[in-house]
Amino acid sequence: MTLKQLRYVDALARQGHFGRAADVSAVTQPALSMQIRDLEASLGTALFERGPREVRLTEFGETFVDRARAILRAVEELEDLARAAGERLSGRLRIGVIPTIAPYFLPRVIGALGRHYPALDLQLRETTTAKLLQEIADGRLDTAIVALPVSEPSLIEVPLFSEDFVLVRHRDEAERPVPSREMLREMRLLLLEEGHCFRDQALSFCDMAGARPKELLDGSSLATLVQMVGAGIGVTLIPEMAVAVETGSAPVAVSRFAGPQPSRTIGMVWRRTSPLTWQLQQISEIVKSAAEIAPAGDSR
Repeated sequence: MTLKQLRYVDALARQGHFGRAADVSAVTQPALSMQIRDLEASLGTALFERGPREVRLTEFGETFVDRARAILRAVEELEDLARAAGERLSGRLRIGVIPTIAPYFLPRVIGALGRHYPALDLQLRETTTAKLLQEIADGRLDTAIVALPVSEPSLIEVPLFSEDFVLVRHRDEAERPVPSREMLREMRLLLLEEGHCFRDQALSFCDMAGARPKELLDGSSLATLVQMVGAGIGVTLIPEMAVAVETGSAPVAVSRFAGPQPSRTIGMVWRRTSPLTWQLQQISEIVKSAAEIAPAGDSR
């Protein structure tokens, strides 16, 4: 039994498909299949039920994968321990970022970390908060940049900065008064699809966490939402850091809300048990220094 085989079993269990498991493992499908067959032969029992379109764990396979993942996490922590013992952080660092931050903030983060840690091999992962937190718990990520709080006792949370949300309307509406949160409930509101924390934050500001507005349309990205607004379909809220990137190519106007501004706190999270805690604390200071948010433009 080898660590390589355990990693392949883990990948196949997560993907449920030999081709996808081979892709994420950066090997050919025949090589992955052969390693898993050899492992099953040495164990004397099957780990997977193989169907025409889907692969599922057997009852024994489920127990085996749980133990295998614990072993893989322990190996990752030994590698982290070795890196933490070095005078200067080097080698692989796996960072997750939510989609409403990644395109706008990551370039500055990558540049800042590259200047401070030239020997660092950054590996980046962009997905929703729930998936990032699971991958941190599984040892597949070292840290993640997300909206706080995540309220997970097993994780350390370090606030980095706060930013406001702004209203994006069609350019023809630029001179109109900024709608209140009550008025937003009666408008056609464009938001990210289910699973994005920014969607929940926007609904919370509109006091619609438990109910849908009169008209609600979902988009897959902030870029899609802004382009839909430019086409006259409705209005949307976006984080301030996205304004410069997303609003330049659409006929839209950006406005601030009156009274208390809707906002979010961005921070870094990592496992409390991580041997890299001291290094990640240093990295959080570097990331914080790169977090000067550009002005959103129109402040009506």
